[in-house]
Formats: sequence, structure tokens, C-alpha cells
Amino acid sequence: MQKLRISAVSYLNTRPFIEGMNLSGFTDQVDLSLDIPSVCASKLLEGSVDVGLVPVAVLPLMKEYHILTDYCIGAVGPVRSVALYSEVPLAQIKEIILDNQSRTSVALVKILCEKLWKITPKYTLGTDGYETLIQGETAAVVIGDRTFALNSRYPFIYDLAEAWIALTGLPFVFACWVSNKPIGAETENLFNQALSRGLEEIDRISVAFAGRFPANADLSGYMHRNLSYSLDEAKRKGLKMFLDFLA
Repeated sequence: MQKLRISAVSYLNTRPFIEGMNLSGFTDQVDLSLDIPSVCASKLLEGSVDVGLVPVAVLPLMKEYHILTDYCIGAVGPVRSVALYSEVPLAQIKEIILDNQSRTSVALVKILCEKLWKITPKYTLGTDGYETLIQGETAAVVIGDRTFALNSRYPFIYDLAEAWIALTGLPFVFACWVSNKPIGAETENLFNQALSRGLEEIDRISVAFAGRFPANADLSGYMHRNLSYSLDEAKRKGLKMFLDFLA
């Protein structure tokens, strides 16, 4: 019988989930690959994986999808790792370079520009190294681990999760576990238990990965306080509102 094929995000924010799958033995039962968010989405859309921790903006593009587990990558306040970086205030921004590793954050910043910030910048899709182009009236959305090196570099940093909450009063879901077909209740239950197990390892993960990030990154605080992993009712409401905006 073919193993369940899973694509998970390769960022630090997903490490508790990966650790949980490893410690519980769940990875022995599946074929796991680690990818950037846009690749997770592409693999699930094309059917080369059965389950992905995918940017939620991909959901409207799927013919069939099932949201799995009680867990996600979400935020109930500033998330710190998804932001718009600029040398000038919002009103002076003329161009926004969009993160080529993202789908959800690209859609989110456009919603925020229209509905919250009331600005109409030009949008350009970034290529590798685009972070160096942030200057003058050109800002950029950056997501994931790369943001830790940028958070003290620019005078204007607009946290996209914090802005979404200001707009809607609801938390935000960046990515959730999604399958393109039913995987069965027993498998999903084991998957859920594995993810839960990993969240107990946040402090150990923070120590193990500290050397890869700036000294002031506070990885434990990031995963304990900035990230919110439970896919609860409030987050489901926030997710529905985001999908309604996309529609």
C-alpha cells in the first residue's frame, strides 16, 4: 500500500509539527517532504502529494479539499514573521514587491491595502534576493525565517497578522493541513496526536535552532506567543472571512 504523501513547510514555524511526527513515529508511516509554502501548494494542487501544510489562499483553487487536524499556522496578534517592510510610511509607498514563496500573504497584503490602508501601490512579484530592493517608495512583503534578519533594519514594519486583526477583529490563519481526498478517520487521528506531541517540544526546538537566527530573535517567544497553532472556532471564522474576501 502506498504511503500517505505529505508536504510540510520548511520554516521554523513548522518544526514543532515535524518533531511531533518524528517522535511519534508518524513519519515512518508517510512520505514526508519539506518545501516552501508555494511549493507545498503546487504539489497539493497537482496531486503529487495527498496532504499539505498549505497557504490557505490555495483553497479556492482546489476541486476538492478537506481541512485536517486541530492545528494550523495562525496568529492572534503580531506574528513577527509576515510583514511589509518599508523605508517610508504607508501613504508614501508606490510599489510593493511580493514574496515569491507565498500565496496567502500576497493575497492578504492586497486586501489590507484596499480595505485598511487605502493605498493603491503597484505590485511586483519578487525573485530571489528581492529583499535588497526595499528602498525609497518601494516596499516588500517578506515571510518566514528570512524576516528575523530584517526586523531591526527598516524604520517601518507592518505586521500583516496584526493589521488583519485591526481590520476584522478576528485571528488569521496562514496555513492549515489540507488533503485533496479523504484520508480516513484513523489516520487523521494519529496525525492529530503527532502534531499535538510536537507542540510540547517548542522550548527544546528553540534552543536547538538558536544558532541559525540573530541573537535577539527570541525563538521561544516567537513560537509560544506570536504563533498560535490551534485551529479553533475563532480562527475558522477568520479563515472564512479571508476566503470570502478572496471570492
